[in-house]
Parts: sequence; structure tokens; C-alpha cells
Amino acid sequence: MKKPPVLTTANGAPIGVLQALTAGPRGPALLQDVQLIEQMQHFNRERIPERPVHAKGSGAYGTFTVTHDVTRYTHAKLFERVGKTTGVFLRFSTVAGERGAADAERDVRGFALKFYTEQGNWDLVGNNTPVFFVRDPYKFQMFIHTQKRHPQTNMRDMDMQWDFWSLCPESLHQVTILFSDRGIPATYRHMHGFGSHTYSLVDGQGKRVWCKFHFRSLQGIANLRDEVAADLIGQDRESHQRDLFDAIARGEFPRWRVCIQVMTEEAAESFRWNPFDLTKVWPHRDFPLIDIGVLKLDRNPENYFAEVEQAAFKPSAFVPGIGPSPDRMLQARLVSYADAHLHRLGVNHHQVPVNAPVSPAANFIRDGALTNGHYGARPNYWPNSVAGTPAPDPAFADPAWQLGAAIADRYDSTVGYDDFTQAGDLYRLLDEGERARLTKRIAISLGQARHEVQRRQLGHFVQADADYGRRVAEGLGLVSELAELSGAGALAGVR
Repeated sequence: MKKPPVLTTANGAPIGVLQALTAGPRGPALLQDVQLIEQMQHFNRERIPERPVHAKGSGAYGTFTVTHDVTRYTHAKLFERVGKTTGVFLRFSTVAGERGAADAERDVRGFALKFYTEQGNWDLVGNNTPVFFVRDPYKFQMFIHTQKRHPQTNMRDMDMQWDFWSLCPESLHQVTILFSDRGIPATYRHMHGFGSHTYSLVDGQGKRVWCKFHFRSLQGIANLRDEVAADLIGQDRESHQRDLFDAIARGEFPRWRVCIQVMTEEAAESFRWNPFDLTKVWPHRDFPLIDIGVLKLDRNPENYFAEVEQAAFKPSAFVPGIGPSPDRMLQARLVSYADAHLHRLGVNHHQVPVNAPVSPAANFIRDGALTNGHYGARPNYWPNSVAGTPAPDPAFADPAWQLGAAIADRYDSTVGYDDFTQAGDLYRLLDEGERARLTKRIAISLGQARHEVQRRQLGHFVQADADYGRRVAEGLGLVSELAELSGAGALAGVR
């Protein structure tokens, strides 16, 4: 039999005896017992803040396999060919309940999916319903407060809930679903999932369409009546989690048929409802489901806290070919979900294994608590002209948006501006002594930079004022290069 590993401290030192260090068999514990102190200190910190919503969850790994060609709608690499498989992690959850809530309560269920694509992680954050309670993002936090506990009694309060709903008629569609026979799914395996929000898909030619994602359970739909759910809660508060884990463990891998609805930008302009309204569905007769693939879950996590509790899903995690829409709730969630993880898990939550992309990240985000420092000595700023550093690729640029009279795009902030006249005017206001001291200081400082940087910066000085450029060039010993710098592209060579 293989010998078990030796017990160690957190810093890897072997432990000989796992008993408190005391002054005699009946004496007090000693402060020098660092093994005991380390254990107690970590225990006091082994929980992290729970999610404000979707606190109680279950998760599993699996695959998404493309079954139908959708490259006419999107150039996203995970959809590039029929038969292609992408790894996923799916977290189911209740929404309103806290971390200790029962699985079989009447509540909306979360359906959050992380695709580990070769071009980064794509997070699709949805529910088991195609709509939501509100369409104005300002109401989101207000609504969640009504689903939690009364500030005085610390109890769930039906008056709060119905007071809010009665003042927000847009919630009626979701309320009807919640209190229908589908309000309590029998298991996580026997319910549909929805991306709910409207997203955009962009094809290889830069043409955009609007899209909704659907996950149709291939196990069928099964729900619980109130009395059955109440009895189940009395026996097992983790009924859905147990069912999911045990089914996967015995090889009964749950699957979902993955579909999309597609709406052109032209159709969106004339559709009878606002297609970006999260309280509305797109009728299937107008926009039929289009099959794109199959989702399968086939592997349970090894450690619940590390992989399920620390899993961070954020709708702002897009990949090329998939993007947002004018959906106001989605626009707000692009910020709020990412911010929640920054608070709950820390600035480097994307380095936790369950959240880490399979393709190495390359950017200028640095440091923070618990960073793994894998960027080494690469520059932490942009623009830069250091060889081998990450650079944007125009091939991945999204097409511009027409938003009313404005066109939303990533405009080059160095184009269309005069950045030299006022600097030159200021230089010409200086007296002879001030000019001499200014250019001397600049030459001393700029002289410590690379030659290519010196040349580029001299191009700026020359465009502001010829004398300004000449004096700095003299200080650098580069007067012979001034002629070719006049009018040169100031940002040539910038990555």
C-alpha cells in the first residue's frame, strides 16, 4: 500500500505530532505552538462573503459540443466547426435564499455557465426562466432587498415582496412563472436554462445580429407541488445538490439541447416590443429556435469550496464574436457582477483554477493580493514600444454601433487633435533662461531612455517648436537626426 503523504504546516514543514503543545499533561497551551495557532487563525478566515444573490449553489464540469453550423452568425472560435468540443463549468443556484437555504424552495434558479474557450473564458449568466422581474437596473438591488429579510425582524416578509411587485407591473410575467407549477423544479437536471438577456453575435464580415440563448433539458421537465416540496425540505435541504452529484457519480450525465434565437438589427427596429426588454420573450413563431449544440455535465468537483464557492461568473466575460446588446439590465450587470467578485474573492479571482482561462492571459493588469506573478518582467503599461509585449489585433475589433444619432466605437484618441500648438505657445512665452533650463532638464531625463524613444519624443518637440526640438536634440547629441524627425509620425513603432 502506498504510504500517505506526511502532514505539514502551510509553509510545507513536516509535522511530527498533531497535539497541542502544553506545559505538562494538565498545564496550559503554549504560545509557541505555531501549528495550533496557524490552524486557529486559518479557521477564523476560511469563509468568504456569500454572494448577495445566488448564494446557495451546486456545480459540475462538462462539455459543449457543436452540432449545427452557426458560422453565418458568429466567428466565435468555439462554434467554428460541427463536432468541436469546449470544456465548461456550470453552477446551478437558488436566487433569493442565503447559503443555507433549502434547494426545494419556490424560487428562480440560477444557470451560470463558463466556457473555457481557446480565446478566453466566455461566461453566460442566466436563470431557468427566460425573463426577469424588472427592466430598469436601478430596481435590481431594490428587488433583491425585498427577497431577503426585513431590516427589523430579520425574517422573510411577503408584504415587502408584494408591495414592490404591485408597484412594478413589469414583474407580472416573471411572477406568473414563479408561482406557476414550474416554480419549484424537481431537480437541477429537469429544468431548462436561459441566457435571458439579449446578446449580440458578430460574423466574420463584421455583421451583427441579436441573439438569445436557450438550454432545453433532454431529461425532460419535472417539478414539485408545494406539499411534496415541503416534505422533501423536511428530509433533505440539499436535495438538488445531492441529485446532481449522485447522478454524475453513477454515470447518468445530464444533457441540454442548446439553441439560439436570432433577430436582425433591422427587425429589432420595427419589432412590436422592445427586443432588449428583459421582462419580455421573443415569440418562437417569430424567431424559432435554432439548434447549435449539446451541453453535457460529466464530472463532479473535487473540492466544493475551491471550485463551486469560488467560481466567479460575470456577463462581462465575452470572447470575439459574442458581445452585449442595449439591454439595460445586461449593461448594468456587466459592471455589477465583476465588481461583486472583486469584493468577495479579490482582485485576482481570475487566477483561481476554476476561473482561469485555458489560454494564457496577456494584458497589463498587475499585482494585487495573491497574484501569481506569471507576467514576469513584461511592461505594465500601454502604449509601449518594448518588443514581445502584448498588442491589440484589429482583427478582433467589434463593429461600431449606431446608437441614435451617435456611433459607438473605439475611437483613436491620438487622431483628430492638435497636441502641439499650445505646448509650442507655452514654450515661446518662456524667457531665454527658462528655455535653457527646461530643455536641459528634459535632455538629462530623456537621455536615460532608449534611442528609439528619444527619437520619437524629439518628433513631438520639433512639431511644437523648432527651437524647442533643436535644444533638446543638442542636449542628447542627436542634432544630426533632427531633419528626418520633422513631421515624422509621433507614435511610430508604438505597440
